[in-house]
Amino acid sequence: MPKSQARLVAATTVALLLSAPLSAWAHHGWSSYDAAKTMTVEAKVKSAAYRNPHGEITVDHAGKTWNVVLAPVARMDARGLAAADVSVGKIVTVIGYPRTDGTAEIRAERIIAGGKTVELR
Repeated sequence: MPKSQARLVAATTVALLLSAPLSAWAHHGWSSYDAAKTMTVEAKVKSAAYRNPHGEITVDHAGKTWNVVLAPVARMDARGLAAADVSVGKIVTVIGYPRTDGTAEIRAERIIAGGKTVELR
């Protein structure tokens, strides 16, 4: 292997190794949600993002706009929750856990949408 190619491989390897902890740090952990406090919210979907690393919707509840963290797309698809079920304007019921720091965000455990109940975790 030529020296320039070996240097490129080494530099790429170092960059990948250094970036792995950053991507893990950037994604929130589940410990920031209060698993002892279940919330149930029935509301109209205000915005929706059916994407990875997990889907998200926003809903208005109790005078706030809540961000609802759903599951990864593959899991939602496998369990029968289509993007159309959580699209803007649809009425959903979200059962999940609020953030411990008071941020208006819910980690959804279950969602009732499109006439079906889907377990997300």
